[in-house]
Amino acid sequence: MAYELIAAVDLGSNSFRLQVGRIVGNQIYPLDGLKEAVRLASGLTKEKILDGASQLRGIDALARFGELLRGFDAGAVRAVATNTLRVAKNAPQFLSQAEAALGFPIEVIAGREEARLIYLGVAHTLPNPQTQQLVVDIGGGSTEFIVGRNFQPRLLESLYMGCVSFSLRHFPGGAVGKKSMKEAELAARKELQTIVHAYQDAGWEEAVGSSGTAKAIVDLLEMNGFNSGGATGITREGLDRLRARLVEAGNAAKLALEGMRPDRVPVLAGGVAIMSAVFREFGLERMTFSEGALRLGVLYDLLGRYHHEDLREATVEQFMTRYEVDRRQAARVSRTAMRLLAELAPAAEDGGDAQFLEWAARLHEIGISVAHSSYHKHSAYILDNADMPGFSKRDQQRLARIVLAHRGKLERVQATTREAADWKLIFALRIAALLHRSRDDGVEAPLTAAVTAKGFELAVDTDWLEASPLTAAALADEAGQWAALGSDLRLRKRR
Repeated sequence: MAYELIAAVDLGSNSFRLQVGRIVGNQIYPLDGLKEAVRLASGLTKEKILDGASQLRGIDALARFGELLRGFDAGAVRAVATNTLRVAKNAPQFLSQAEAALGFPIEVIAGREEARLIYLGVAHTLPNPQTQQLVVDIGGGSTEFIVGRNFQPRLLESLYMGCVSFSLRHFPGGAVGKKSMKEAELAARKELQTIVHAYQDAGWEEAVGSSGTAKAIVDLLEMNGFNSGGATGITREGLDRLRARLVEAGNAAKLALEGMRPDRVPVLAGGVAIMSAVFREFGLERMTFSEGALRLGVLYDLLGRYHHEDLREATVEQFMTRYEVDRRQAARVSRTAMRLLAELAPAAEDGGDAQFLEWAARLHEIGISVAHSSYHKHSAYILDNADMPGFSKRDQQRLARIVLAHRGKLERVQATTREAADWKLIFALRIAALLHRSRDDGVEAPLTAAVTAKGFELAVDTDWLEASPLTAAALADEAGQWAALGSDLRLRKRR
């Protein structure tokens, strides 16, 4: 479905943001936006538990976003959560309430996927994306680094350091001194040393900063004349002057500077320390600023899906190549699984469930590249843990769960599979894989599937079943697997 208006929600570690955009051709024009300084990361305890106050701030902000998004179709809104909700142990409980407040699903995305989306947003704002860019995005809980050209990232990395976490750790109560600033910079430089050589080898023609920390620093440097000669953006000289003024004041709250926003005061010191470390480790003299960021990247990624340029499809294709999948077998299993799903749930045929089943069918044997024994476990592990551009962590977990369940004991996924739709996908994939164990292009099995009050039913031609004793035995075993779950798989023979 094509939409005129689409929206992105970014649940960042410092701020929650909503961006509404209008689609005109292949471009997105921002229309409306909201920002709430939730500072979710400040509510993360040492035990990695989100405290009640930060959760309430987040829920309240999302409820306001939800009001603006009333009337939007589910397919026109994408909400993503970043570092704090990647690490919080009670994130699932918070997300359940957060989704209810917002009215839309929320995806927790991996660090490199966050970096990819940031670059997509930044690249669409650059005057000359043909040049090779180093993009640095200092968030509340993590910092993303990308080298890319022509809308294609070459290097992607996410480091666990951000303006909120660093401010809390190194500048408690907002107090800033020479020693604490030096320690914060050294901590950031230590993290950067793990990636800097690879990035310098790739090279860049221009460094670009994005998101709130970079924007706050740019405003302070430009509005207070810290850059020499009226230079714009962030310069090394200007950053050093801001750093010195911050240390001299002893607290960001005491800085009497033009452009100092109240919401940035509690996190400025951490952001300046990380940016100073970036300039030193990467050898930067100047950095421009881009208004493009994660939320804009989410919008363009959403636009690509409507225009059938879904990066997830490209990722599935890359994984099939990387893990040397038997494409003919994947096609057989996929074709049969999709036919069975159409019989079980006709409405799912053109929806997201059918797409997930097709991806699972194409990827269910990637684990054979590790070992044939228990290959479904290897397949599931890869899908759950690999970097899969375009897929959220929840998407990967769902794929892994379906693939893990395509053979063997169903009890393995019983506790983690709560959606009725997923059981239909699992059933369709299990039966399809079972029917194609011979890995040949023979006549498709003459059977149909249906949902019953207690489970599933397969209507099978009697003559074919009697002529296929191995398949008959496998189907009987399959009925036992479903019975172990308290479900029912009934075989109805037909003449």
